Amino acid sequence: MNKKIFYLFLITLLFLIFLFTLSFSSFALGDPKIVTKINDAFESIEQWILKISTPAAAVAVGTGVFMKKFSFGDEERIRTGKKLIKSALFSYAFILAIDLILSAIKSLIG
Repeated sequence: MNKKIFYLFLITLLFLIFLFTLSFSSFALGDPKIVTKINDAFESIEQWILKISTPAAAVAVGTGVFMKKFSFGDEERIRTGKKLIKSALFSYAFILAIDLILSAIKSLIG
């Protein structure tokens, strides 16, 4: 009984290996047109977000600094300015980290 199960398992494993090898080699000829268009669209969106995020972060940090400088002792404005600076820097770092992760994934895949 154990030999039958072992041989059945071995045949199933070899069949799956053959199936995956055949499927990867047959579809490795190229991407369909729609996949290429979607990839190009995502790359252009990614570049646009990176181009917009740098000035947006600079404006947010500048606004936070000016809120702190011209608060005239108002604790709420100082707190709001600090929060604005921290959130702008965190958001910009998050966008750069996402870009770094996507670049690493692209280099691993292609």
